[in-house]
Amino acid sequence: MSITDHAVAIAAAEAGAAVVRARYGSQLTRITKVGHDFATSADIEAEKAILDVLRAARPHDVVVGEESGRTGTGENGRTWLVDPLCGTLNYAARTTLVAVNVALHTGTGGAVAASADPFSGEVFWTDGGAAYVRSAGTDERLVPSAESKLVDVNLDPPFPSRDVFLAARMLADEDFIDRFQPRVVSTTLAVAWVAAGRRAAYVTDRHDLSRSVHFAAGIALCHAAGCVVTGLDGEPLDTGGNGLVVAADQPTHAALLTLVRRQRHATA
Repeated sequence: MSITDHAVAIAAAEAGAAVVRARYGSQLTRITKVGHDFATSADIEAEKAILDVLRAARPHDVVVGEESGRTGTGENGRTWLVDPLCGTLNYAARTTLVAVNVALHTGTGGAVAASADPFSGEVFWTDGGAAYVRSAGTDERLVPSAESKLVDVNLDPPFPSRDVFLAARMLADEDFIDRFQPRVVSTTLAVAWVAAGRRAAYVTDRHDLSRSVHFAAGIALCHAAGCVVTGLDGEPLDTGGNGLVVAADQPTHAALLTLVRRQRHATA
């Protein structure tokens, strides 16, 4: 029996999560990257476990891993995007706010993806049509909700739009304070939480995120769950604009875009 793409994504994410969970609290080797960024031996081992699953199930597909880069020479238009440990700094500091992300892009519409929380045991996944969370072997449909008013804001550099928008400035805006409750999780697990109704929204200022190993899985989940997903200017992500505003509903999304535009006008 052939295995579906979403089952492959789930299996790969679970394989990476098992490594992350097993290595938690152990002595980790750090591999310096750019600036203050680094990977650990857990990142490397988790990515290997993920790639082993993908290579066994889909040997003709291209894989882009955060640590190993692009592998495979397939020309079938299928590319797996892998972030083996999103929240490395949290993890190295023995904080369990991390995610293991696997997404498949085929250029034919909705993306297949899985985002695993190694410590809750949950896997958020989508087959490109709907989004679910798997816990203890049971799948539950994801339903976005803005009821919590919790908004996660990414404060990690770089800030490519800093001349006209800075997330830290938005946190001090009186309208933001009046309407929302800020949170800073520093892992794209928070994007999956918007799809799951655990966060009202998520905002980050980064370059084009539509094919990012860090964000692809969370974005796919939010699209499939029915969230409102755009760049900072309200444009579709595939237009190549900066940043990400993902919200549980249209009013929340509109309110956040208003705050973004206010900064632009203030700095013009």
